[in-house]
Amino acid sequence: MEQTDPPLPVTPGTIYLVPTPIGHRDDITLHAINVLRHVDRIACEDTRHSSPLLQHHGIHKPLISLHEHNEQRRIPEIISMLQAGECLAVITDAGMPGISDPGYRLIQHCIKEQIPYHVLPGPSAILNALIGSGFPCHSFTFGGFLPIKKGRRAQVLLDAAAAPVTHIFFESPHRLLSTLEILHQQAPETHCCVARELTKKFETFHRATATALYHWFSAHPPKGEIVFLIHPKS
Repeated sequence: MEQTDPPLPVTPGTIYLVPTPIGHRDDITLHAINVLRHVDRIACEDTRHSSPLLQHHGIHKPLISLHEHNEQRRIPEIISMLQAGECLAVITDAGMPGISDPGYRLIQHCIKEQIPYHVLPGPSAILNALIGSGFPCHSFTFGGFLPIKKGRRAQVLLDAAAAPVTHIFFESPHRLLSTLEILHQQAPETHCCVARELTKKFETFHRATATALYHWFSAHPPKGEIVFLIHPKS
């Protein structure tokens, strides 16, 4: 009986959005690895950051950069590659492409040009932080990165503190104390969680009132990647 090769996990002219680990290198699906091994090229948010992960999993493909500063210029090139029959994967430094990372604009162009795409399931700091916080999960919102300007950030925080759902934000460790100070001064009993370095060796979840966390991080300056969660006092 004649043997045939198994079908490839990718299709020519198709783009694949592939989530990558948010910390531990092995938190990547077998499906994702298989796709990355068979595409023609991989678009990375930072090729220097992604190369060690890809090498760790034995993936050796041509890399192109796709980040917030070149996404608009790079998209026509990627669309041309896809229209020529290549298949590409898009990865970011960590987590799901398109969530506060490059990917959204590219998918909009794929829809416009009727280019097929697939979104693979995988790691997301949002859900890890939500579950690990212990806050209610049945209703929540994700607000991306908190505003840099303090006045606008204060409004977003106070709106979140007044709403009866869990709110999830990304925050810089350099601004966390300023963020906690706003709540400490204006909504001190708000329940907060600082989820830090998720899935990494020094992962921590600090859960307390805004005031308690403000005092804690005043004495222990935060480091690493942070997801900040708010749930109003019950």
